[in-house]
Amino acid sequence: MVAVASAVVVVGTVTGMMSALDDGRGTDEARPDVTSSPFLEPLPAVPTPSPSKTSASPSPSPSPSKAKPSPKPSKSETTTKPKTQPASVQLYRHPESNVLEWVRANRDDPRRPLIESRIADRPAAVWFADYTPSNITSRVRAITSAGSANGRVPIVVPYAISNRDCGGPSQGGAPDLGAYDGWIDKFAAGLGSGEVIVVLEPDAIAQSDCLSEGDRGARFASLARAGRVLKAANPKARVYFDAGHSDWNTPEKQAGLLRQAGAASAASSDGVFSNVSNFNRTGDEITYVRRTLDALGGPASLGAVIDTSRNGNGAPPDGEWCDPAGRKLGQAPTLTTGEARIDAYLWVKLPGESDGCKAAPGTFTPDYAYDLAR
Repeated sequence: MVAVASAVVVVGTVTGMMSALDDGRGTDEARPDVTSSPFLEPLPAVPTPSPSKTSASPSPSPSPSKAKPSPKPSKSETTTKPKTQPASVQLYRHPESNVLEWVRANRDDPRRPLIESRIADRPAAVWFADYTPSNITSRVRAITSAGSANGRVPIVVPYAISNRDCGGPSQGGAPDLGAYDGWIDKFAAGLGSGEVIVVLEPDAIAQSDCLSEGDRGARFASLARAGRVLKAANPKARVYFDAGHSDWNTPEKQAGLLRQAGAASAASSDGVFSNVSNFNRTGDEITYVRRTLDALGGPASLGAVIDTSRNGNGAPPDGEWCDPAGRKLGQAPTLTTGEARIDAYLWVKLPGESDGCKAAPGTFTPDYAYDLAR
């Protein structure tokens, strides 16, 4: 079958979800508010010869192959149905986001109570998608210190790897890997000493086939270094590496890439993440990440986090990726999953922000949010 892969798309500076962005001050001074950040654009992919998984095209352009229906829920999915339970009190909800802005400005809108209670009140990731070494430390610190002050665990997403998206719509990031290494050093300096979850560079590993062998090796070395730097800066930081998702690479192929990037070492990694901004069912992702972790090796403490923000109904049967109709919220963000080796369900993509069809990419779209929430 044809699968869907994730490719981050940045429009203008960045679009989608929540992002702590540079405001052009040119100094290491934190900006108190946030604007939009990248969204992940799932695209058709070409299957690999392997019977167990399919491999995504690294290109942001759709494959000429016609998408086929997604697989039916796995056995694990039938026993782990999506629930929109109360958000974990342990995760930090940043008080500035597109959805919160809309809620505050539309108190009389009949859609507001549902959107507020089911989306705006949930903790979600904060993205750092622009290469701004001058103030990245204080911007990260503003999030992590607020989380610690509230006794909550923030989720941060460093997204500035050089040659990002292999020159596709999400192109950008640091000018080269040396510059990226320096940016990560400054990012790590803002992590503080409290608990924090780091979702390290979505798509940087799964979407690496477009790179030459030498460039891929250099990127993986830089990512391994990033993991070590982040964990050395804050031993309570939990750093997760890119495992793509269950309709991309095989677990064995992805584990081989992850191993090269240092994800099997406890000095740099706490495990892997999957399904960022995608729609694959939680049960399918659980099966996939467990198989990936088994193939990866490393210490038994390695686990996985899964993006459940929009996967309540699974992926669309026609392969549609852009604001597809009929999708629902998945499991609420929590650090208590009840599943072995699954450390958290997270909302890395903030539901209700457009992929670019219902509105400009990253724009909060109340009708879309309401449909997801009800």
